[in-house]
Amino acid sequence: MNDIIQTLQDAWWTLTHRAGFLDILDILLLAIIIYEVIKLVRHTRGSGVLKGLLFVTVIILVSRFLGLISLNWLVSSLLSNGPLVLIVLFQPEIRHALEQLGRGTGLEKRRKESAEQLDKSVQELVNCALALSKRRVGALIVFEQKTGLQDIIDTGTTVDGEITAALLENIFEPNTPLHDGAVIVRGSRVVAAACILNLTENRNVDRELGTRHRAALGVSETTDAVALVVSEETGIISVARDGVLERKLDRDSLTKLLEGLYAQKTFSLRSILQFRKKTREGNA
Repeated sequence: MNDIIQTLQDAWWTLTHRAGFLDILDILLLAIIIYEVIKLVRHTRGSGVLKGLLFVTVIILVSRFLGLISLNWLVSSLLSNGPLVLIVLFQPEIRHALEQLGRGTGLEKRRKESAEQLDKSVQELVNCALALSKRRVGALIVFEQKTGLQDIIDTGTTVDGEITAALLENIFEPNTPLHDGAVIVRGSRVVAAACILNLTENRNVDRELGTRHRAALGVSETTDAVALVVSEETGIISVARDGVLERKLDRDSLTKLLEGLYAQKTFSLRSILQFRKKTREGNA
């Protein structure tokens, strides 16, 4: 890690004091590589690890600049085997990147989602959950938030379809190929089905809760994802968030919860301007 920091410092000195064409090209190539690495881990749980490493790097630089020898030694010692630590922590992401290079896949296309699309998604999800609850059909739907779930998505079957009650009900229909496992939702799209989740390690969980509920708690403990569960034994609708399970949701409570979840994705410049316009009209 110290070698990496020293290299970055040398590159910065070269760029600010005697930058040549090859030096600028070198910096640009390094910036491109860093950008691609960030894109690579953006939709995985490795993004949190990367942020932690960047924070530790900042501590090393600041402590070195201020002359905090003991702190610099301690943090540097923890990261003395930096390359090995990076390989171990980012093994899934490195494997995924090499697979992409081997297949020659292109860049992922990002979709812009309107507030109308997200409102429709909420209604479709509520209708699906209530229909499955009424029929006592089990379901597990995980909503991706800031922490990417690409490593979990890779364990399932790609769907990439618009959220509709019919699609989700068909996926969770008993004895169909994709009914066993979790569905991963990103925005207004069903990304994948039959995905495998790790179960919670909390020993205080009610023994009456089945595998779906334990899987929902597990993913909500290790990420900021929100998991919706429909029990096949009782038909009870539950939501797991931050390692806590909220049970016995009805139409109103489920709609309110999902609207709050999707409201975070529609906060844009347009919504700010509309809010200010309404505020001025109210004050007039």
